[in-house]
Amino acid sequence: AQAFWLRLLRPSFLKDPDFWKGSRKQWPMALQSAFAVPQTSSHRVTAQHPPTGQLSQHDSTVLSKSSDATVMVAAAVTTIGAAGVLQGRGKRARQAISKPRGHMTQLGAFENELGVQPPVGFWDPLNFTESGDVEDFRRRREAELKNGRVAMFATMGYITPEYFKFSGFLAPSSNLKFEDVPNGLKALNVVPVEGWLQIIGLAGFYETCVNVPVDPSEPGNYGRGRLGITGSSIKDPEQRKRALNAELANGRLAMMAIIGMFFQDGLTGAAWGDWALYEGSPLRAFESELGVQAPVGFWDPLGLAASGDMATYSRRRESELKHGRISMLATMGYITPEICGRWPGFLSPTNGLKYADIPNGLAAVSKVPGAGWIQIFAYCAYCEVSGMGSRSDKNYGTPGDFGFKAITSSDPETLKRKLNAELANGRLAMMAIIGMFFQDGLTGSAWGDWENYVDSPLRAFENELGVQAPVGFFDPIGFTKDGDEQSFKRRRSVEIKHGRICMLATMGYITPEITGKFPGFLSPSEGLKFADVPNGLAAISKVPFTGWVQMIAYAGFTEAKANYDEDVKNTPGDMGWKPPLLATEDPDTKTRRLNAELANGRLAMMAIIGMFFQDGLTGSAWGDWENYVDSPLRAFENELGVQAPVGFFDPIGFTKDGDEQSFKRRRSVEIKHGRICMLATMGYITPEITGKFPGFLSPSEGLKFADVPNGLAAISKVPFTGWVQMIAYAGFTEAKANYDEDVKNTPGDMGWKPPLLATEDPDTKTRRLNAELANGRLAMMAIIGMFFQDGLTGSAWGDWANYTDSPLRAFESELGVQAPVGFFDPLGFTKDGDVSSFKRRRSVEIKHGRICMLATMGYITPEITGKFPGFLSPSEGLKFADVPNGLAAISKVPFTGWVQMIAYAGFTEAKANYDEDVKNTPGDMGWKPPLLATEDPDTKTRRLNAELANGRLAMMAIIGMFFQDGLTGSAWGDWANYTDSPLR
Repeated sequence: AQAFWLRLLRPSFLKDPDFWKGSRKQWPMALQSAFAVPQTSSHRVTAQHPPTGQLSQHDSTVLSKSSDATVMVAAAVTTIGAAGVLQGRGKRARQAISKPRGHMTQLGAFENELGVQPPVGFWDPLNFTESGDVEDFRRRREAELKNGRVAMFATMGYITPEYFKFSGFLAPSSNLKFEDVPNGLKALNVVPVEGWLQIIGLAGFYETCVNVPVDPSEPGNYGRGRLGITGSSIKDPEQRKRALNAELANGRLAMMAIIGMFFQDGLTGAAWGDWALYEGSPLRAFESELGVQAPVGFWDPLGLAASGDMATYSRRRESELKHGRISMLATMGYITPEICGRWPGFLSPTNGLKYADIPNGLAAVSKVPGAGWIQIFAYCAYCEVSGMGSRSDKNYGTPGDFGFKAITSSDPETLKRKLNAELANGRLAMMAIIGMFFQDGLTGSAWGDWENYVDSPLRAFENELGVQAPVGFFDPIGFTKDGDEQSFKRRRSVEIKHGRICMLATMGYITPEITGKFPGFLSPSEGLKFADVPNGLAAISKVPFTGWVQMIAYAGFTEAKANYDEDVKNTPGDMGWKPPLLATEDPDTKTRRLNAELANGRLAMMAIIGMFFQDGLTGSAWGDWENYVDSPLRAFENELGVQAPVGFFDPIGFTKDGDEQSFKRRRSVEIKHGRICMLATMGYITPEITGKFPGFLSPSEGLKFADVPNGLAAISKVPFTGWVQMIAYAGFTEAKANYDEDVKNTPGDMGWKPPLLATEDPDTKTRRLNAELANGRLAMMAIIGMFFQDGLTGSAWGDWANYTDSPLRAFESELGVQAPVGFFDPLGFTKDGDVSSFKRRRSVEIKHGRICMLATMGYITPEITGKFPGFLSPSEGLKFADVPNGLAAISKVPFTGWVQMIAYAGFTEAKANYDEDVKNTPGDMGWKPPLLATEDPDTKTRRLNAELANGRLAMMAIIGMFFQDGLTGSAWGDWANYTDSPLR
C-alpha cells in the first residue's frame, strides 16, 4: 500500500489522462511499477518510470503545478504521513538490493563531501564509512541533515514559549488554549490525538512530496526554498554547499542542545532545569549530611550512593569515621616513637620483649607476640560492642556518635562540626598511613631513607655514564625497569653512536654555509662537482650510487673495527681509539669527556631533527620563511584583518586547509558580528549618558521608551512586534546585501556608500575595514563582559554594591580582610556563604598564627639571648644548654616534656571553651592582659587584624626555617653544612 501511494503521487501518473479515467486495467500495471526495483548498478535496464527519488525537470514542473496532485495529497495526507515516516527504510532497502557490491571506495572519497568541516575535518570514530560505500555515506548525511532540521525546530520550540505563546485556542473542540500547554516534555501529555495526526501527516507530506532529492550527490538538496516550501534552491553550487554545511553545523549543535534540554527537563521537571526542582536525585538526599564539606561538596565518583538508601549511606559514613580514627592513631603510632622515644621496661615479660626492641613501622608486625594480637582484637571488639550497645539511634541515624562526650558536645551543631573536622582529619590520615606503608615497604625504614631502597632498578644506574645534572637519571618510559645492566649499557652505547653521527650531520649542514665547498669533482665519472651539490636534504638526490656504497662501507668498517658491541662490556662509547691530544688513560677524565660527548650528542640529535623539519618545510637548509610557499597560512597573511602585533592568528587551525573562500566567509561573519556588537555596546552606553527617547515605544502596549530598563532587563519589556521588527530588519539587511556576496570580493564591503565614510581607494578601504575589525573584536569582548556584569549585578554598569547574591559579600567586612589584597579566597572555601564556617576557619588561622609567632621567636631567641641556666629536666640530667636549637631539639625533649606541652595546649583550648570565639569574634578568647586588652571594638578589630597579618608572616617564616634547618642541619641554614645537595 505504501509503494502504491508513492507511485500514485508521482507526476508520470498525474499527467496520464487514461489513468484518471479509472481504467481498471491500469491498476495492476501501477502496482507492478510501484513495487519495481530501480536499477542503479552498471547493469542498468530501461524503465518507463524514473527510479524512486529521481525526477525529470518536466516531472518536477508538473508536480509543482498540478492542482490534481494537491487535491490528492490533501485527501490522503494521513495515510501518506504514516507511510512517509517509513519511506526512507523501504526506499533505502530497494536501493540496497540494486546496489552492486563492488561499488566501493576509500575514505578519501569522503574528505571533500558535504559536512566535512574544520577544525575536525572528516570524523568517523565508529567507522561507519569503513566500507567506502558512497551511497551509504550520502544516505547517512541526508538523515543527519533531516535530524538536524527537526532538532533546530525542537530547540526553538523549547525556547520560544518561554518568551511568547499564541493567544486563543489550540484545540477548540477540547477547550485547550495555547497558554494551557506547558513548555517542554510535559506538553506531550496535553497534545490531542488530532494534533499527533497532524504532526505525523505533515512529516509524511514532507518526506513523500517535498523531500525529493534533486541530485543524489547533494544530500539535503530538495530543490526547494526556505523552510522547504517556498521558491527554489540556491542556484550557485558553491553557495548552496556552503549553506548546507552551515545548516549541518547548526543542526549538529541543535541535536546536542535538544538532548541536553530533554535530559535537563526530565531530571528537573522544568524546561530550564532549576536544580532546586531536581528532587528525584539520590544525591539530594545526602547534600546536607555529615562529611559533605567544601570545596568538593558531595563527592561520590563511584556512585555508591546512587540508590539513595539513607541507611546504607549512614553506615558507610560511620565506617569511614572508624577507618579515619584508626588511621589517625596509626599515623601517630608511626610518628610518636621517632620523636618521643619508646616506653621503658617490657612489652611482654614472658617473652623477654622490651619496648625498646620493637622497631618502628611495618617491621614491628613481626615482633608482636600472639597474646598482643589477641589484646588488639579484643580491644577493637570491646569498642565496637560498647559503642553499638550505647547508641540510641536506629539505622545509623547519627554516624560516629557513640555517646562519648569527653571531647565532643551535646550541642548538635557543635557535634556535627567536630565530626566533620574528624572526618576531614581521618581522610588525611588514611592517605598519610598508606603513604607511610608504601614508603616503609619500599625502603625498609619508617621514614623512607632513599639510601635504604637498594631494590630499585634505578639504583643500579644512578652513577652510570650519562647521568648528569640537573635531570639526573631520566627514564620516563621505563626502559630500565628490569634492572638489566647489560641492556642499559647497550642503549647507552647506541645513544653515543647516534649522537656522534648527529654531531657530524649538524656540522655537515653548517660548514658548507660558512666555509664553502671543496673545489673540483665529487664524482669525476659522473661529472659531479662539489659545488653542484646543494646543502641540506636536497643533496640526497645528488649523491651517486657509488657514494652511498662508500658511506655504508665506511660505517660498516667503523663498527667492525671496534668489534661491534665490545664497548658495552666495559665502558659504552670507548672504542679504543686514541687520537692525540684527546685520548686519556685517566678514568675520571675519560668519564667526564664521554659525559660531555653524550650531552653534545643529545643536543645534536635535537638540532638535526629541527634542521630536517625546517629544510623539508622551506626547501632551504636554513629555513627562509619566504620559501615556505606551501603553508596554508601563507595564503592569508596579507588578507584583511591580519594586523600587528599578533599578525595572522589561527591557533585552532580553521584555515589549515588553505581554502580562501572559507577564510573570506569567516572574515565576513566576524565583521558582521563586530558591527552588531559595536551597536550593542553603544546601546548599553548611550541610554546611560544621553538618556532615552521621549514618547512611546509601543503605543498599543502603552510602553514608553522611559519604561524600558537598560541592559538585559530590557529583553523582558520588548513586545512581540518589536522582536518581529528586529528580525525583519536583520533579514532585510542580509537580503539587501545579497547575503554572502561580499565574500566573493572584499569581506565586509556590502556596497554601502555613506557620505564622508565611503571611499574608492582600495588602501583606504582596507585600512578602514581593518580598523572596523579591530574595533569589532574589542566590542565582542566588551559586550560579553557587559552581559556578564549585568547578569551578576542586575545593573548594566555592574555596581558591586548591587551584587548581593555573591557569597563573597558576606565576608568582605570580616576580620582579616585587609589591603592590598582584600578578601582573598582562590580555592573557594567560602563559596557556600556559610558565616559559621568562615569564622571557624578565621579562628583556626589566628591560633596557627599565634603558635607560629611563638615558634619563630623560639628559633630566634636562643641564638641572640642565649639559653636559660640550670636543668630542663633534673631527673634526666638534661640542661637547657644541652638542648640544640631548631629541629634537632625535638629528639632531646623528654617524654614528660611532651606531656606538659600537650596538656598546656589542651588547657588553653578548654579554658577558652574551644570554639566559643567563633560565635562572636574569632580570636577573642576573653583574655584581658594589661596594656594590651581593650573594650573598644574598632581597636580590638585593628589589633586582631595586625595579629593576623603577623601570624600569616610567621607561618611563612617558620615553614622556611624548618626547610632551611632540615636541609642544612642548622637552624640558620649555613650553606656549607648542606653537603647532600646535588648542586654542590
